[in-house]
Amino acid sequence: MKQFEPVYIVDGARSPFLKSRNVPGPFSASDLATISGRALLARQPFAPEDLDEVIVGCAGPSVDEVNIGRVIALRLGCGNKVPGWTVMRNCASGMQALDSAIANIHSGRSQLVLAGGVDALSRTPLLYSDKMVMWFSRMAQARTLGDKLGMFARLRLGALLSPVIGIVKGLTDPVVNLMMGQTAENLAWKFGISRQQMDAFSVESHQKVSAAQKAGRFEEIVPLIGTDGKVYLDDDGVRHDSNIAGLAKLRPFFDRTYGKITPGNSSQITDGAAWLLLASAEAVEKYKLTPIGKITDTQWAGLDPAQMGLGPVHAATPILQRHGLGLNDLDYWEINEAFAAQVMGCVKAWEDPAYCKEQLGLDAPLGTLDAAKLNVDGGAIALGHPVGASGARIVLHLLHILRREKKQRGIATICIGGGQGGAVLVEANS
Repeated sequence: MKQFEPVYIVDGARSPFLKSRNVPGPFSASDLATISGRALLARQPFAPEDLDEVIVGCAGPSVDEVNIGRVIALRLGCGNKVPGWTVMRNCASGMQALDSAIANIHSGRSQLVLAGGVDALSRTPLLYSDKMVMWFSRMAQARTLGDKLGMFARLRLGALLSPVIGIVKGLTDPVVNLMMGQTAENLAWKFGISRQQMDAFSVESHQKVSAAQKAGRFEEIVPLIGTDGKVYLDDDGVRHDSNIAGLAKLRPFFDRTYGKITPGNSSQITDGAAWLLLASAEAVEKYKLTPIGKITDTQWAGLDPAQMGLGPVHAATPILQRHGLGLNDLDYWEINEAFAAQVMGCVKAWEDPAYCKEQLGLDAPLGTLDAAKLNVDGGAIALGHPVGASGARIVLHLLHILRREKKQRGIATICIGGGQGGAVLVEANS
């Protein structure tokens, strides 16, 4: 296999992650990306027009921002000549944007790229049912007053007042017809993960985020200011008083009779954006940049959609093999916390001889991942999971952890709805 040429990470920033509270959030997706992107570009020694392209991962752009990457590029002041485009790989859309930038830098088409991801999941629309769509269509065709009154007579109030929840459809796999939480139930059953273990993992995620916030460890965050003047400084989904007794009161959501997955041990529906500036060696020299790190390998993998949460195992393992690394040869890991059962399932899969042999083609299990190296500042259970942004966020924050702890190397990896996984190997510059 051809050796992977490193691509440099010059800088990065993200917005606070804002929890959905069952109403449209204060910022659109392009707002979140533009505000955080402007702050990032403002501290660079080059102009926005010097970028070769802007690539944005977004799983659910609004209908008035279809190619949201181009919308954001123009709002950032990159000018008409800088292309902006959008990629979508479900939960890994932000990571796909990074990989797309890397591919273009490797090909020589680009030297300096702004790449990242965004989603405003609180603004996912409610949809009419097919019956209501047909009613509106026929109403539009009605010509006389009598025809229109006849259509109103046939209107069923239940159809009008029973919209389809867009985010539920978006989080349901159309091939296996399972919601993402149901795939997590599969992993809890497969590996014998108890409800108590999941809740304990979730409490720890909140405790880690709480401690990191108090210690100022999310320095990559750019504040947001709403149109009403309200300032948003931090991720607001963390529960500083989270405890196992409180989580134990929550009812299972995806399998209400036998399930273990609850809103408390799942990632939160959230709005947010995350960016990284990627550069070739030539761009680093041209603009006299000081990179904070580099991406030294990436990998994508596919697996059974009904067990999509194990995607990190399938994506990260080939990277380990290529570089002759064991799980604990890396200094830190970021595994996106879609569900507590999903992260715990990944750890157990690497420990399981049968899974490693049958699914990964290994002669022996990879062993036990040191818990002290995993998600040390918490994860999406406490921070939230804006689908398009999370893949970029974990890469950026992993790099900040490595630099803070004066360590060298780590992997950021994410599971992907539809049965895929993505992983990125990063190295920090001292």
